[in-house]
Amino acid sequence: MIRLKAPQTGEMVIDDQVQGRVTVGHDQLDDMVLLRADGSPTYMLAVVVDDHDMAVSHVIRGDDHLTNAFRQTLIYQALGWPTPAFAHIPLIHGPDGAKLSKRHGALGVDAYRDMGYLPEALRNYLLRLGWAHGDDEIISTEQAIAWFDLDGVGKSAARFDFAKLDNLNGHYVREADDTRLVEAIAPRLESAIGQPIDDTGTARLRRGMGGLKTRARNLNELAENALFYVAARPLTLSSKAAKMLGDDGRQYLTDVLPQLEAVTEWTEANLEASVRQTADQRDLKLGKLAQPLRAALTGSNSSPGLFEVMEILGRTECLARISDQITNH
Repeated sequence: MIRLKAPQTGEMVIDDQVQGRVTVGHDQLDDMVLLRADGSPTYMLAVVVDDHDMAVSHVIRGDDHLTNAFRQTLIYQALGWPTPAFAHIPLIHGPDGAKLSKRHGALGVDAYRDMGYLPEALRNYLLRLGWAHGDDEIISTEQAIAWFDLDGVGKSAARFDFAKLDNLNGHYVREADDTRLVEAIAPRLESAIGQPIDDTGTARLRRGMGGLKTRARNLNELAENALFYVAARPLTLSSKAAKMLGDDGRQYLTDVLPQLEAVTEWTEANLEASVRQTADQRDLKLGKLAQPLRAALTGSNSSPGLFEVMEILGRTECLARISDQITNH
């Protein structure tokens, strides 16, 4: 094999653009192998030659490679080549402080896509893990390109926090274009209902997206919350929704159905007025009627505004879903 004869005295200094001035004594560096006995190059030689041939000016990598910078600098010097600038950035750790691994969720980017994270949110989150620009937390891709420099990179390891990622992703979901979100959740919804979404379902999703996206932190939650707009009758009720239709719930549906059938202009305001009138006539609080209505129309105990949902679903669908729960009990 062929080794590099390293200096035995003195020291080497690297002015790292993140870690600062770092010094190592030459007595700490061995005569490393450059070529193995079979003539194949080692990593240390190969990476130096490769970076030189590609005219790499800056080597930016994890700080676990900092010791390699000293060994590679010796090779650059021996070959008479200019040494690139080094910048060794901190690693990402899990919540327990250990180096990030698969057990912490260190997955491929496709896994985060499947988990419902938007690309711009993930870029923002990863950027802020090891870099700062004042007190800014929400940093668009365009701002990141304009603002980024190595001076903002911290020296300490960052901790991956899914709660923070969820909150940040929720911001980007709320800011996203409605049509884009409909297209993004369509495959998830089609998988859930077992068939393509028809034009009616797509129109409902577009109209309802404004109310849906404020309640979701990721695309999977958004799809789950939007399912009632495209689900076939009769709806499958969640356990909480079923409980809301128990006791007097279905009787309240029976009481309010004729009043809703009498509504000629199916608008949010008219629907609210009709349900409030029914509640007043029976000396009930609005929630006593609204809760079973929500359960019957969405299959859930939570949703965007009830009367918004009713207007978007339309007269025929709403009356049919209410009748389903009255007659199928």
